[in-house]
Amino acid sequence: MVTEMRLNTRQQTFAPPVFSKPERKRFLGAFLAAALLILAASLTSKGAELRPETLQAWDAYVKAQNVRVAAYSNGITFLWSDQSPDRLRRLHNGETVVAPIGENPRRVPQGLIHHWIGAVFLHGARLDNVLSVVRDYGRYKDFYAPNVIESTLLRQTDTEDTFSLRMLNKAVVAKFALDTDFQDTYTRIDENRWYSISYTTRVREIENLDLADEHEAPANTGRGLIWRLYSISRFEQRDGGVYVELEAVVLSRDVPGALRWLVDPIVRRTSKSSMVISLQKTEGAVLATTLAAKSNQKNDEPPAKSALSNNVSAARVQNGLMP
Repeated sequence: MVTEMRLNTRQQTFAPPVFSKPERKRFLGAFLAAALLILAASLTSKGAELRPETLQAWDAYVKAQNVRVAAYSNGITFLWSDQSPDRLRRLHNGETVVAPIGENPRRVPQGLIHHWIGAVFLHGARLDNVLSVVRDYGRYKDFYAPNVIESTLLRQTDTEDTFSLRMLNKAVVAKFALDTDFQDTYTRIDENRWYSISYTTRVREIENLDLADEHEAPANTGRGLIWRLYSISRFEQRDGGVYVELEAVVLSRDVPGALRWLVDPIVRRTSKSSMVISLQKTEGAVLATTLAAKSNQKNDEPPAKSALSNNVSAARVQNGLMP
């Protein structure tokens, strides 16, 4: 009996405290608030620096992607969309489909590599119209506002473009932007399929945007939210429209190990949302440009021909090709 009483006493002594439901909510809320404050301090810290070993890992990853892309002309499946019947069905139903690729984010020495892929199907679009929109860099500030606030075409040939973008995301850090230069190379596989590879040649962080003390951080320093960007775009015309696919690969600074359980879901949600928005804005830009061109053409046509154009437009509305 004495032994049993001692055992019961010991068990009672080490029994965990019981919190009421309101107390548990307050505790969880306080814990999350503290974690988010630590996370914000980590992400907005200006002490990050791109290390040589981080850049080496990035270069190796990009090289591997270039090898994969080179196989497109050798009969390898071109579209990611074709690898899943369900994916094709969702695209034809008007969905924007986005998914991570592999380990995401992939940890490298002192950094993270984020790799996402997404697709959209543009019903009724033509490949030449889509390409003319995605290569109209001077209008990116209109197509992709408010995240792109300045866009300039620097040089363009039949297959190579250089352009600059000033990008910001006030939801992450207020008064902070990125000045970037890109090199974009387009390759034609056949009359219905093209792809492009784009990468940053210059990335600079802008602090205190639009303030008197606005300044540019030295290369490879600053907050480290985006150190490098690399992307692969694929375009194929078939099935009564154009498939547009985008792979976006980003190099950023690492985060403290103790916060990864909290940061990783936030990063994944933000990355996915950015991909969806980018593809949907591309779709919107193609549709708006096509409608504007048709409107201009309609105004230049004689009355009889304009009536025919109106009938065609009405049919497209019925088919869900126009809003």
